[in-house]
Amino acid sequence: MRFEFGGCVVEWRGPAPYYFLPVPEEECEEIRAVAAMASYGWGVVPVEVTLGGVVFETSLFPKDGGYLLPLRSAVRRPRGLGAGDEVRVELRVRLGQAPGTSRGGGAR
Repeated sequence: MRFEFGGCVVEWRGPAPYYFLPVPEEECEEIRAVAAMASYGWGVVPVEVTLGGVVFETSLFPKDGGYLLPLRSAVRRPRGLGAGDEVRVELRVRLGQAPGTSRGGGAR
């Protein structure tokens, strides 16, 4: 299951700031349809993401009926991305696989 979408980077301020890209509702509906097959617990959904030519593995976080795509510092900082910036990503739901179980995980 593959998607391409864009949106505005949001910041969540906790003990440390985290940055996310909200997944649009249309894509969330399709992801929810396979979430039970893809999730390895807590409702998170493993994905492979391409952002600016960099491929990395992570998991979508469920939030308020939708999903948030975490944007790692290793991917975000070199591109100067921060809260309020618009980005486009390609995303592939990894059915039955936790991040890091296929090709080592992390940003490539």
